[in-house]
Amino acid sequence: MPSLIDHAAVAALANQPLDWRFKGLPAEWWGATPAQIRGRAPDLFSSGMVGPVCVLHASALTHNLVTMARWCRRRGVDLAPHAKTHMAPALLARQLDAGAIAATAATVSQVRVLRAFGVGSVLLANEVVDPAGLAWLAREMAADPDFRVVCWVDSVRGVELMSTALTGSARPLDVCVEVGMAGGRTGCRTAAEVDAVARAVTASAQLRLVGVAGYEAARGHDVTAEALAVVTGYLTEMRDAVVRLADVFETEEVLVTAGGSTYFDLVADVLTGGWPAGSTVRTVLRSGCYLTHDDGLYDRTSPLRDAGTSGLTAAMSVWAQVVSRPEDGLAVLGMGRRDVSFDQGLPVPKTLREAHITKLNDQHAYLQLGASDHVQVGDWLRFGVSHPCTTFDKWPLIPVLDDDNRVVDLVRTYF
Repeated sequence: MPSLIDHAAVAALANQPLDWRFKGLPAEWWGATPAQIRGRAPDLFSSGMVGPVCVLHASALTHNLVTMARWCRRRGVDLAPHAKTHMAPALLARQLDAGAIAATAATVSQVRVLRAFGVGSVLLANEVVDPAGLAWLAREMAADPDFRVVCWVDSVRGVELMSTALTGSARPLDVCVEVGMAGGRTGCRTAAEVDAVARAVTASAQLRLVGVAGYEAARGHDVTAEALAVVTGYLTEMRDAVVRLADVFETEEVLVTAGGSTYFDLVADVLTGGWPAGSTVRTVLRSGCYLTHDDGLYDRTSPLRDAGTSGLTAAMSVWAQVVSRPEDGLAVLGMGRRDVSFDQGLPVPKTLREAHITKLNDQHAYLQLGASDHVQVGDWLRFGVSHPCTTFDKWPLIPVLDDDNRVVDLVRTYF
């Protein structure tokens, strides 16, 4: 079996010297390598960091890796974590080592990063119709017979564009027909469209139909009973497509894949077990945010949001300094939209009882204080994030801290 990732390429990142490109980190670290910093295990908060700074928590990362791997084994599903969450080869290596069978990407550019680190199996969870991207995929498949990539298709026109761009390719590109939902994102809207696209794929010498894909959270992350019923209905449509196309698929093992970070329990409920006799179906989740979880969106919606040993725990924080107390009840922080996510909720204070962020500017946050919250200019405060994906992409290098705030690793991201 080919290696899922080139561990030597990942390890080599620890030997690249640090410099001014990596915001928040102490200037005294410039010229040292991550391996050298890791060997010193310095206390980040007494090392001259320049705020704000994003950090990961080692014990929480390990806990989440173990928790999700155990859950997947128990529910009989495989995991191809979405690498777009962090775009960090070192974190992806840990996910693969914990049992993930592949990596998921959203764009050809992301796949190129994954290939630079030897990732051998990729779900490209998107339609790919640009000739340059398809030509690059074809070259990668020709150069490495063990490289497997699967992407989505949701239209006959898409099949035609892909087939033309892949003319002369060394081997066919594996695709899943994507089932969509009304008001959602990509994907066929009707069973008739699903079947027509599947037939078009099987008629193409450049493509191979291997399964059915979907994204059940395309309309949001509501966890009311009504929303859960809609998601269940959508997943049932995906299941029906797998059964209906049983004689059309071009591989013995059929791939059915869905599962963001909110409804993966429903995916396991609907898309495992009870397949027609003689069918071999592999159910693959694409959850990505489980690794760090969060203190906002997924703290409210993840199936594993319960506290304790059976649930996920937040593994990402952003530290910011109070730079102004211009009015009673207001503190202004040196942290803004360039530093922390805000698309799915504002940062969450972790060291104050009543305070809350009311808005962000590019480099400032407005912290409304409660009666019991006492802060002064110069104080450092810790904040949880809501939606880790759009915090990761603001930090090219992130320290990983142990429970004593000592730096035990530095994680490089590639966005």
